[in-house]
Amino acid sequence: MNIKTAKDPICGMTVDETTSLHAERDGQAFYFCSEHCREIFLAAPQVAKLEAKPLGKVIYTCPMHLEVRQDHPGNCPKCGMALELETVSVVETENPELADMTRRFWIGGALALPVFLLAMAHLIPSLHHAHWAMGDASRWIQFALATPVVLWAAWPFFNRGWNSIVTRQLNMFTLISIGVGTAYLFSAIAMIFPGAFSSSFAPDGKVGIYFEAAAVIVVLVLLGQVLELRARSKTGSALRALLNLAPKTARVVQAGEERDVPLESVEVGEKLRVRPGEKIPVDGILLDGKTSVDESMISGEPIPVEKIAGDKMTGGTLNTTGSFMMQAEHVGSETVLARIVKMVADAQRSRAPIQALADKVAGYFVPTVLAVAVLTFIVWIWLGPQPRFAHAIVNAVAVLIIACPCALGLATPMSVMVGIGRGAQAGILIRNAEAIEILERVTTVVVDKTGTLTEGKPRLAQIVPVNGVTEDELLLAAASVEQNSEHPLAAAIVHGAKERNVKLQPATDFNSMTGGGVVGKIGGREIVVGQLKFLQARGILDLENVETKATTLQAEGQSVMFVAINGKAVGILAVSDPIKTSTPEAIAQLHKLGLKIIMLTGDNERTANAVAKKLGLDQVEAGVAPQEKHERIQQLRQQGQIVAMAGDGINDAPALAAAHVGIAMGTGTDVAMESAGITLVKSDLRGIAQAIVLSRAMMRNIRQNLFFAFAYNALGIPIAAGLLYPFFGLLLSPVIAGAAMSLSSVSVITNALRLRNAKL
Repeated sequence: MNIKTAKDPICGMTVDETTSLHAERDGQAFYFCSEHCREIFLAAPQVAKLEAKPLGKVIYTCPMHLEVRQDHPGNCPKCGMALELETVSVVETENPELADMTRRFWIGGALALPVFLLAMAHLIPSLHHAHWAMGDASRWIQFALATPVVLWAAWPFFNRGWNSIVTRQLNMFTLISIGVGTAYLFSAIAMIFPGAFSSSFAPDGKVGIYFEAAAVIVVLVLLGQVLELRARSKTGSALRALLNLAPKTARVVQAGEERDVPLESVEVGEKLRVRPGEKIPVDGILLDGKTSVDESMISGEPIPVEKIAGDKMTGGTLNTTGSFMMQAEHVGSETVLARIVKMVADAQRSRAPIQALADKVAGYFVPTVLAVAVLTFIVWIWLGPQPRFAHAIVNAVAVLIIACPCALGLATPMSVMVGIGRGAQAGILIRNAEAIEILERVTTVVVDKTGTLTEGKPRLAQIVPVNGVTEDELLLAAASVEQNSEHPLAAAIVHGAKERNVKLQPATDFNSMTGGGVVGKIGGREIVVGQLKFLQARGILDLENVETKATTLQAEGQSVMFVAINGKAVGILAVSDPIKTSTPEAIAQLHKLGLKIIMLTGDNERTANAVAKKLGLDQVEAGVAPQEKHERIQQLRQQGQIVAMAGDGINDAPALAAAHVGIAMGTGTDVAMESAGITLVKSDLRGIAQAIVLSRAMMRNIRQNLFFAFAYNALGIPIAAGLLYPFFGLLLSPVIAGAAMSLSSVSVITNALRLRNAKL
């Protein structure tokens, strides 16, 4: 088939048969840009033409001002930074702004170096005589070399500076463009129109020029931009690592034939073949076959999990042994992996409340600096030594350059991006920066029992029938009703019945009382299953016959469900849910961090106390209904506690939403995860301690960055204005000011990048 080539409208790469991913389906050929896979190209076999079909709208946004969003590249109208793609590509593509700034830096540096050497020649003994011998030639060479540095290499800064004035969004580029422009224009006028200045400005007959200041400042700012852009590109490494967990293709089975297709073209309901050693492409259900799957990316457990027909499969996990057929259930953005990537990306772009302080300061900062620069100029013109005008220009420019607020603007976003990426690598998914900031101040951790402290996979342990009912009859009645419930204990009872080959019957008039029990009818008989209080409230008789045995089992940490038929107790079912092996260590870590741990559970008091005693919890409250959990969280908040709530079930969602920070277990329900600010992918309670350690490290890092930025400007501006001159005769050269300004940004970025290696 002869197909014409086309170009990806984003990256410009040629898309054709030889360089792109290719698949066929329903008589059409599919082509994907191998760099982005954001555009899909379709070609019918009979038409030699490619038609671009966008899979989704591409959005560019500012990393410092998230409200700035557009569908094309450009600069942020508020801070002047180049906009970045909202989504992270699997492949780390070249940053066009970084390439442009790098080119300007090297060319500008090559031109600025001789300008600097010529200007400083009179201070270098070996070049002193050459300097005087060259005379005016040296000045004109400086002019010639500095001009392309200022007018070409610095053009992006002037462009952004002018836009900031037009839009009244003053920023660092406002100060840079005014400072560099002033130094260059003053020097250029002195060269071209030397008679424009009186002799008082040039005691030796020559007006001072500052081409080296303008040129070197431009090069130093370009160096700062290059280092900053490289560092910012590293913040996407955590997301790229997550994206790379998914395979690029999937093997679709249709009409008995198997063929590889790009992952993006897999549809819900399709059958897929997964062979040994391959990654599972999407979320789905195992149809036939048996295998072991390495789910360490989700659970953190290195031991492969046995899978049989009917089991859930998660995209991105590794099939270690057998070949099997699966059916796609969730594809594209709906898979667990895609949702994790989106959550991390959204969190990296979120703003921490502490950023409001930096924003407020920045709003007044640039106008204040401009005023200080004008005041510096006036004071030096009025009181300064000769040549006064030259001194006034140099010191005003130094104030403008050294006060650039780039470090202040980067202080919080860089720490947030790096820290949230570090959390993702550790299996801690943070929904937004606000959650991580609040987590640092948490004083009380409230936890659910089932699925949080325990495995969440309870098993039927004992069956105790009374009043002439057999074990199978008791189990048949309870499991037939409980099969309609979503509770983990209900699932354990149903699973236990199936293991005993008890054939369940359909239940009618089913009703579930959250936190209490269930009611339904089997063959005209009313079946009630639930907690003791629930049955007592319904007037069930003969409960005393099983209460003693129930008490014994509960003291051992087992959960007991009472069963009644037609208003009369017929026995109890004991369900055991082992405590996670990691839970004792997690509780110890939380206590070491100075936190109070409270367990709120809907289970009975005896079982809850048994678990709490084993783990050494500070407080336990049993028999708590979901709405009561919500109320209890509110009470703790009213008492001045900063509360984090950890849970995994639907019944935990209200409490998760009510807490200052909700922490959901990754193996829990979607509702719980949507209600939480933090999700622990590994469902390991130790993740709470790790999240708190991370939050403290992040907030400490942010405060360090803000201190560096504020302290730098607080010390730098007065020195640049000439505060030390009356006492020590010292002035700050604009070149030194430019170097210090770039160094401040680099120090903030370097400090933030330390979070990538934070020990959790």
